[in-house]
Amino acid sequence: MENHLISDIEHEMLVYLDNKQMEQLHQVLSHYLRGVNVSQEINENNDSNEKHLVSFIAAKRVEGCSGKSLRYYESTLKNMLTVIDKTVKRITTDDLRQYLDKYQQNSEASKVTIDNIRRILSSFFSWLEEENLIMKSPVRRIHKVKTGSTVKETYTDEALEVMRDNCGTSRELAMIDLLASTGMRVGELVKLNRADIDFENRECIVFGKGDKERKVYFDARTKIHLKNYLDGRSDENPALFVTLQRPFNRLQISGVEIRLRELGRKLGIPKVHPHKFRRTLATMAIDKGMPIEQVQQLLGHQSVDTTLQYAMVNQNNVKNSHKRYIS
Repeated sequence: MENHLISDIEHEMLVYLDNKQMEQLHQVLSHYLRGVNVSQEINENNDSNEKHLVSFIAAKRVEGCSGKSLRYYESTLKNMLTVIDKTVKRITTDDLRQYLDKYQQNSEASKVTIDNIRRILSSFFSWLEEENLIMKSPVRRIHKVKTGSTVKETYTDEALEVMRDNCGTSRELAMIDLLASTGMRVGELVKLNRADIDFENRECIVFGKGDKERKVYFDARTKIHLKNYLDGRSDENPALFVTLQRPFNRLQISGVEIRLRELGRKLGIPKVHPHKFRRTLATMAIDKGMPIEQVQQLLGHQSVDTTLQYAMVNQNNVKNSHKRYIS
């Protein structure tokens, strides 16, 4: 108990004393409290990691985080608190560094995953600091993990046409065209209802991350294929995309992913995934001169930096520019 008391006193004095003074304080406290029977009442409710975690998740929910994000936050933080097994006031920078290091070694997680965990830890401990539950976030001195950058693939015009020509149903064709022409997320696609589609103006309202609304637009070809698909349906489900068999339930994200993966495997097109349509649209738009701010609005990104990560510059244009300006 005396060690905990010394630790708490030093923690409280950290902002007032320099390193040399902190060392002297530690020596004094250790000398006078050695062997002393210190009793301390602990308020289980106020000092509970579980209570802090529940309050933090509630705060993130109020901020508009999605259910999926909240579950990821909660599971990540629960695992950290279980492994370190200390109250949040006593968790140190070294504790967290060792936790991240062991997590990476044991799970062979990528650097991107480790940095995602670091960001969640930073958010949690920064919130604790803002709420005056701890003096200083121990994550401050844990820097961003260098993840490097990889050129992510996009669909070629030929690949898109091959997929369109080989769709087995009108639903698949409408689905591919809507993803390709709007750049919407697959989660936004499956939430759409028939009534959301404005065929006259070729646009619709989607609900993105944090339930933020935005308007997206589709081309004439998508309009035709969507109409053909809807006209061929006999069910009463208001959902825009439904399963092919009774009871014609709303199509889920996994259903879209599985069907596209199967189509890509059949046609020999690598890495066919809904998100690749989104990246392709961003790259194509920027390549053709669309202002980055408009691409950002079209994709529903909060930061333009995120948009730039999605858009891969056409390497043929880079080569031509090199010939024109440098060679």
